[in-house]
Amino acid sequence: MPLAHNLSKVTKNLSKSTGAIHVKGRKFKQLNRATLRDKKIQSKKLETLERKSNELSIVFNIQTLLKEKYSDRDVLSLDEMKTIIEDFINGNSDELDRLKKERRKGRPATNRQTILEEKLKHDLHVYETGFKIPDLSDKVTVERVREWNGTTGATTNMKFIRISKNMTEFPTEEVEMS
Repeated sequence: MPLAHNLSKVTKNLSKSTGAIHVKGRKFKQLNRATLRDKKIQSKKLETLERKSNELSIVFNIQTLLKEKYSDRDVLSLDEMKTIIEDFINGNSDELDRLKKERRKGRPATNRQTILEEKLKHDLHVYETGFKIPDLSDKVTVERVREWNGTTGATTNMKFIRISKNMTEFPTEEVEMS
């Protein structure tokens, strides 16, 4: 009979057995492995979910800007894309400034303030290394972003590129090796 790896199956198996589980026993070790495996899977799921929600927030922001500010445009330039990214990064700067002003001198920062500062720091680092956004220089992708329904599955048909702060031209599609 194969060993169960799922935590619920292991606990179900162990509940059938009579008597206490010995600390150095095989069943205790099996339960311990299954618990650790389950925790690892849960943390990976949370990490993936958080990463995807961050990616979706920039796409949602871009969609809003395309509908309001750039409704007459089919494609955007690199400088306009950089402006969109910088506006997204500095989107919470008003709230951050307000929280800094409200805090009394000598008092620790509030949780919200530290979260916003960490988010700003992280987003600036990502912008330095390359911010992943839909390719707004592609007409088809711009239309798909405008018609996007807000799900992760709908982003798979969009073309994405990485834009960094010091980038002067669009990344090339194919690099030919001579």
